[in-house]
Amino acid sequence: MLTLNSPAKVNLFLKVLNKREDGYHDIASLFQTIDLFDEIRLKLSDQDEFTCSDPELQNKENLVVKAIRLFREKSGKDFFVSCHLVKHIPKEAGLGGGSSNAATCLNGLNQLLNFPLENDELLDIARELGSDVPFFLYGGSAYCEGRGDKIKRIKPLEPKRLWVIKPPEGIPTPEVYKCLDLNQLPSKNPLQTLQDHLLGKGEYYNDLEAAALSISPAVKELKEILKAQGFEKVMLSGSGSTLIAFDELTPELPPEYFVRKCRFT
Repeated sequence: MLTLNSPAKVNLFLKVLNKREDGYHDIASLFQTIDLFDEIRLKLSDQDEFTCSDPELQNKENLVVKAIRLFREKSGKDFFVSCHLVKHIPKEAGLGGGSSNAATCLNGLNQLLNFPLENDELLDIARELGSDVPFFLYGGSAYCEGRGDKIKRIKPLEPKRLWVIKPPEGIPTPEVYKCLDLNQLPSKNPLQTLQDHLLGKGEYYNDLEAAALSISPAVKELKEILKAQGFEKVMLSGSGSTLIAFDELTPELPPEYFVRKCRFT
């Protein structure tokens, strides 16, 4: 059996550039994996089987199931696999859990089957599965453009610790983009922000935050609570509903909130 860690990511900044003709948005963002992991267990079998520690995610629409099907189709390999997914990354959180699971599964299958696919072929499958999936084939630090699927790997950022905090409610990504007003976004130069981060002094911002707060009273309230507790650097990760904070304080929240101290990986 092959057991792999499937990491979460945070967006250290996220700039929305424009809406595309295909309905998606072009973004520029700094992605960073953190030490919050799901676990994927893979082994070759006499039939396909997918199980998950979260029953709600144990279905044919899970990106892991789609990744297995596409890998078989693109590789031409005749195989069956048993896959068990142990979830620790919250869903609808802006942490990329589902995308990470799919990418980790692709890497695992390639390893189990003695690497029938080259890196470029894995990237093609990843792009077909979803915008964030290509990034998770490698993880670490990366500047991402397009839908998030154009990856430029950069030198590892200076290690940092951060709080990852999520209310019980999630936010569907399409709803956030639907409420996004491009005309109200602040003027930022993402390439300059990237250079600043490489020098250890980058700005943290997320163009999706105002839209997310407008449709999620829970996230808005959470940010207000953290600010009242003295947190200064608090921002949305991805499309939410997770907030990240870089302060050394310890948040005081009810047990139904997801609260985790993490570090860059």
